[in-house]
Amino acid sequence: MDSQGADLPEHVRRNREVWDTRHGAWFGAKARAQWAAEPHWGIWATPQSELPVLPDDLAGKDLIELGCGTGYVSAWAARAGARPVGIDNSEHQLATARQMQQEFGVSFPLLHGNAESVPCPDASFDVAISEHGAVSWCDPYAWIPEAARLLRPGGELIFLRDSTLLALCVPDEGPAGRTLLREQAGMRRIDNSDGSVNFSLPHGPMVRLLRDSGFLLEDLIEVYAPENASTDFDYVDLEWARQWPSAEVWKARRVE
Repeated sequence: MDSQGADLPEHVRRNREVWDTRHGAWFGAKARAQWAAEPHWGIWATPQSELPVLPDDLAGKDLIELGCGTGYVSAWAARAGARPVGIDNSEHQLATARQMQQEFGVSFPLLHGNAESVPCPDASFDVAISEHGAVSWCDPYAWIPEAARLLRPGGELIFLRDSTLLALCVPDEGPAGRTLLREQAGMRRIDNSDGSVNFSLPHGPMVRLLRDSGFLLEDLIEVYAPENASTDFDYVDLEWARQWPSAEVWKARRVE
């Protein structure tokens, strides 16, 4: 249950409204395909063997997925031996996740709430992960310190997000082009035409935020689309994503 109600920040309430209305048959079919598949990442479905996002040694690890959506990343982690917990802002997305748990026989706790304020004790987890979840829809100055609070010393933070370059080049509608459409200076919050709110920090502020939150950055992987890849999403096309990184994988470790 979500106990935060009307106390939710404005951008969290707006994103909840948008994502609850996006729930439908398409998400159910997409979720089923993702739950059934081997781990793969981002809009190009790059296999784990080519884009190592999940750690190799998840057996026995406590993992929280921040912005879990329909829960497929947590399901992959559970099959690898982790003990996942998922939290998401959309009750409708979580309803699909529960349906998938029943269909696939993989069970783990699902929390309805804001990943900027997670109802779990300090130092509860070994791994925190977000694939286009909290990293895309939550304020980084709130959710990253919260991830640090949740992680034990030495714990791993892993997130996959749209690249800074893509955020600068994508219009309100249609695919990214070759023209910069936003100013990078001061970039943080992006208000979308559908009422939702995205967040995107450039590399410098993100590195400083991670450091100030008690993390050591261990890797930053720029993600290009695989040859002959395809996607159901329309905000970037294959030609663009073969030339420039459309996504980034960040890996950091809690050191304090």
